[in-house]
Formats: sequence, C-alpha cells, structure tokens
Amino acid sequence: MTAAPTAVSPMLVRLAEERATGVLVRDHGALYLADGQVVHAESPAAPGIEVLLTAGGRLAPEGWQEAVAKAGARREVARFLVDSGQVAGGEMEICHLGALHDAAFFALAPGSGPTRFRYGVAHWIGAVRPVPAVAVAREARRRRGLLDSVWPHSEVDTAPLRCRPLGHGATATPRQRALLELADGVRTPSAIARAVGRPAFNTLLEVRRMAAAGLVETPSDPAAPDPAPLPAWVADFAVDPDIALLRRLRDALEASL
Repeated sequence: MTAAPTAVSPMLVRLAEERATGVLVRDHGALYLADGQVVHAESPAAPGIEVLLTAGGRLAPEGWQEAVAKAGARREVARFLVDSGQVAGGEMEICHLGALHDAAFFALAPGSGPTRFRYGVAHWIGAVRPVPAVAVAREARRRRGLLDSVWPHSEVDTAPLRCRPLGHGATATPRQRALLELADGVRTPSAIARAVGRPAFNTLLEVRRMAAAGLVETPSDPAAPDPAPLPAWVADFAVDPDIALLRRLRDALEASL
C-alpha cells in the first residue's frame, strides 16, 4: 500500500484494508463502500447520476421516477433500469463511473471537515461496478493536480461565474460559450454543471481554462468561509439506515418531479 492515498483520506485507506461496508461521510460528499471498495459516491457539488442520465435525453425523467419508486427500497435502481431496457448495461456502467469519480473528487477534498462512517448503509442505486478505494483516491488527487496545472487559483471553483469582456484575441470554444451563456454573476460552476447536465469536474476544468484565457474573472479577495455545521443531508446518516433511505428516496423522487 502506498502512502499517497493516505494524504487524501486516512480513514478511507483503513476502511479499504478492513473490507468495510457502509458509507463514509464528509461535509462535501459521501462514499459508499462494499467489502472495502467504492460502489457509489455523491456530493451536493456534483450532479447526481439521475441528472447525467436524464439531461442528455438518454433516460426520460419518468423512467427515473419509476425506477426509484419500484426498485429504490430494494436498492436495485440501476438493475431495474437495465433490466427494463431503459438504459444499456454498458451505458449505465460508464455513466455511473463518471458520477462516482465526479462526486468523489469533492468528497475527498483536502480539509473537507469531519469524517464519519456508518457501517451497513447501502445506496439505493444498487450494485453497478465497484472501484478500488486506492483508485478513487488516486483519481481525485490527479484531478486536483490537473486543475492547478491549468490555473492555480481555486477561488474560481466556488465563486459566482462572471464574464470578462473579450479582448487580446481571446476566443471561447463552443463548449465554453455554452457555459458563458449561463455566467450571470449568480450561478457558481457547480450550479452551471447541474443546469447543463454535465459532470462538475469537467465544468470546473473549463472554467479554469477560461480564467487562464481571461474569459472569466478570478476573485482577487475571496471571502473566508464561515465555519458551518454539517449540512442536513450529512446529519441524516446519524439516524436509522432504513429511515435515512426512505428520506433519501423521497428526496430523489421530489427532485425529479
């Protein structure tokens, strides 16, 4: 075992070594483990798999609602979508892997606050394809390094996106123009990612490229974040796992209506 993943989350390394099953919760996200491997991840900063599936028309919102309603309590939403022919098996694996790494990037952010683990908790998406914890940690670290190599100012990741007047020959790609159209000085990159149905990390990477090209502003004096209590969605894991599951299934259905 190399020491590199320990720099991201010592608890994740320990849980992987003991082949733990449950959910690792931090204030920026959660990782679901089965036998020490990561089987799902989610974060308030990243669009969920339902957004990635429905935004591009690969799955009708009604199909997602049906899957959650009929298979959520059994923790077999992914299997239901594949068995019902609404999503191909390979497509589900690719989309799920993208959503997993996208959310894990935020969940494993350095210094992201308290960490807790609840044994025995499973996600309602169900089994798709597990990923070794060391690989998830390594990919999160690689992505962070990639962002810093493009533009080493992380303030642009969380600040409302503001355009700068075009000049000095700076041009935007079609993908960047789609993001700039939503840069109203109110939406953050994560909010824009959710609006366009794209992974949050991919959006952050484009935002940093645009900042390096002078297309968007980089805040010069970011406000220090206020210490805040754990978000309600994190505190939800302190209750009985089955009660927490029902609450989260309800929230998933309401979000897709």
